[in-house]
Amino acid sequence: MSAPVKDIQTAVDGEFVKPPLGKRLVGANTFWIALVLIALIAVFTALAPGEFATLFTFQTLLIETSVLLVLSVGMTFVIITSGIDLSVGSVLIFSGMVAGKTMEALSGGDASHAGWGVITAGLVAAVLAGTIWGLINGFLIAVARIPPLIVTLGTMGAALGASYLLNNGSDVRSVPTELNKTLGYGTSFGGIPNLVLVAVVITLIGAWLLHTTRFGRYTFAVGSNAEAARRSGIGVTAHLLKVYLLTGFLAGIAGFMSLAYYASTTISAHTNDNLNSISATVMGGTSLFGGIGSMLGTVIGVFIPAVLRKGFNITHVQDYWQYIAVGAVLIAAVWFDQRHRRKRNSR
Repeated sequence: MSAPVKDIQTAVDGEFVKPPLGKRLVGANTFWIALVLIALIAVFTALAPGEFATLFTFQTLLIETSVLLVLSVGMTFVIITSGIDLSVGSVLIFSGMVAGKTMEALSGGDASHAGWGVITAGLVAAVLAGTIWGLINGFLIAVARIPPLIVTLGTMGAALGASYLLNNGSDVRSVPTELNKTLGYGTSFGGIPNLVLVAVVITLIGAWLLHTTRFGRYTFAVGSNAEAARRSGIGVTAHLLKVYLLTGFLAGIAGFMSLAYYASTTISAHTNDNLNSISATVMGGTSLFGGIGSMLGTVIGVFIPAVLRKGFNITHVQDYWQYIAVGAVLIAAVWFDQRHRRKRNSR
């Protein structure tokens, strides 16, 4: 359920009490977007019961959404602060490229047979690369006070260009077989993909950080009213710097996950990841105006395009319809958020 800084309260006999649970649930963006997801699953299950509603299909869905989910966890924090980050897709590519080149350099040019020492070095390199871009974004936005749209539009191009320069415009394809076999396609606990486990752990940590810690409360406060947050003693500049740093850090992890899964940097496959993560976060009920959002909503928002894509492929519907359907859901989500916000502000 979307989580504003304070629960909506109603005055009754001089005391403030929360509205009934049912009313709060129905009024939440996440509730309605969850119904959309359930409806999509039901429709595709009815249209292709023997193909869509299978363990293999859902396992594939989980794997395909893992990298995007990690990106969207960071994007949730950014959008709740009323910001935006258009660079996460390029930072993912750059981080994967740095990891690949690092592992190659430590293996004499061919990292295919590299061990876990080299793989660990690649992971550290990817995380550092993503974190540095996050630091650049955070400094320019929080300290230099340049609008997030302009900053991240610039770093989106810069990170992508740097990625091409690192390997002369080509993908890195020399990836350790052990990494691909273990993290990319390996499973644990009776068949759960390791890639999915990593995404679940990161999402749970993100949910804990957002909904139960001071960091999360400050994130909502800054997005609701940055000036009021500053006057109440919150270090808005420092907090925004941390939020963009976190987003870059997660983009670095996502880049390494992608490298493990595809056994290549696959530059062309990630050019729209920035827009996909923004769309998923907003579809999940996080307000573009800041101050409202939830990690559960983001998870639901990530799965809607994935379910549409998988369902259309199974039912042999042209992929182009997916873009129309996702666009319609995205516009509806923003409209619902605006309507809900106007209603709340008119009270």
